[in-house]
Amino acid sequence: MTVKDYTERIVRNVSKVIVGKDEVIRQIVVCFLAKGHVLLEDLPGTGKTMLVRAFANSVGGDFSRIQFTPDLLPSDLTGIHFYNQKAGDFVFRKGPVFANVVLADEINRATPRTQSALLEAMEERQVTADGKTFRLEEPFIVMGTQNPIESYGTFPLPEAQLDRFFMKLSLGYMDREQEISLMGRRDAKDIVGDLRPVVGREETAEVWKEIAGVSVSPEVKAYLMDLVEATRSGAAGVNGVSARGTLALYKAACITAAMAGRSYVIPEDVKNEAVPVLAHRLRISSDSHKEPVRIVERILSEVRVPLENL
Repeated sequence: MTVKDYTERIVRNVSKVIVGKDEVIRQIVVCFLAKGHVLLEDLPGTGKTMLVRAFANSVGGDFSRIQFTPDLLPSDLTGIHFYNQKAGDFVFRKGPVFANVVLADEINRATPRTQSALLEAMEERQVTADGKTFRLEEPFIVMGTQNPIESYGTFPLPEAQLDRFFMKLSLGYMDREQEISLMGRRDAKDIVGDLRPVVGREETAEVWKEIAGVSVSPEVKAYLMDLVEATRSGAAGVNGVSARGTLALYKAACITAAMAGRSYVIPEDVKNEAVPVLAHRLRISSDSHKEPVRIVERILSEVRVPLENL
């Protein structure tokens, strides 16, 4: 199976539930294949939770949903050791983070201590509890959601955790015709419940091999680096993208090229992924009114695109 076929299968299946958001679904597939994580920031009622459930059903594997609240403890995520009287010893009971697709719903409602419990799982693919380390199974993706307009009772994600999200995406509203088409349709929960996996671990491993064979020319690498360095130019109130962000953009461009059926990356692949990969990684001071997305878009318009004979 090619990366293009793999992506089309997932997009087609998830779009049975989420109408008119094929590009967002495609970007989530990019994150999944890059072994990254997704932050979905949008208004309530736009379908964030249903999107994650539909995606989880489409790729198979284990799914878990964690409702983040201020009283949620780190052990509620990772698991605990308890004394098993029959065994006469302490046994580790795995928490909901031990799944292939983890929905961290309203992630910014938990305290920083609980949020930080996800850091090791997201970055190292492992959980440490009481001095013992437990590996997480691949594939593994955390998909966090948060509401951009409600700040009461929330704890903004620290920069270190934002940087660990491969992309930040937004669904937005459907257009008029798409929303009308939902009227009288079966409930989304019923449709999600009927979705069956369209790809599995074997197909995922197969497309990972194809992605590994995608090449990137020195000119495109230089262009990607020019974009990243432009975010570090010292603009007032703005701190640039980290090295983790550079590698994330590189991976996203390679996967985008493979999705298009190419074995090489072109500058357009880099441009297509720049905003969702880089914008949330910009650190903007509280007294700066600049919007990260606009900053990245301005950089894309100003940095010279290499002309190649590919």
